Amino acid sequence: MNSMIELDLEPCEHVETIKGIPFPTEMRFRQLVVTGPPGSGKSVLMKDMGGWPEEGYIDLTLKNWWRANALTFRPREVHLGLPFHGHPDALSVIDPEWLEAPEPPRLDCARIILPPIKEHFLSVDWRDRFFFEFSLPPPEEILKWRLERRRKNSHPPDEMVNIEQVERQVSVYREVALYFYRSGMLIYVRDEFDGMPKFIVGPNNNS
Repeated sequence: MNSMIELDLEPCEHVETIKGIPFPTEMRFRQLVVTGPPGSGKSVLMKDMGGWPEEGYIDLTLKNWWRANALTFRPREVHLGLPFHGHPDALSVIDPEWLEAPEPPRLDCARIILPPIKEHFLSVDWRDRFFFEFSLPPPEEILKWRLERRRKNSHPPDEMVNIEQVERQVSVYREVALYFYRSGMLIYVRDEFDGMPKFIVGPNNNS
């Protein structure tokens, strides 16, 4: 199994609350896009803050994914389609091809397409349009939540869940979060259910 990706995090120094939930003051309400592995609290957050109720799906290997209809209405939660070595098409971490792979598929960050950097005064600043929250509670806490959901038969992906699967899913999203940060995207991490937002620290391409 791949080792768990670690993130160096510090709590956001300045926060404001929206319906009792803390967010970085740097983020505007309509910028928010929430992502993370299954059971990480995305839907609960959207419901509590009054965000768009439907889940979206974004394939990060597609050109102009930032123009997708799924991102028109925000705040919104999205699942990510991601590139993995040995797989020509993007996979999500709930796809059978990903879940049933004999070895954990390795993320291929080189195939992730990022919005262009604003170069002209009149051009759209796509990177400023979105502020990604990566919802990444500890795998053990996610597993507890998903096992509770399984008892209610409310989410089919929970049927065969175990701690190894959850650790793999969390690690993938941690790696994407780190890649986004190092690429200059606007992101923060919430690493506890109902926790404070945190920024990744360390050099990125804007440093």
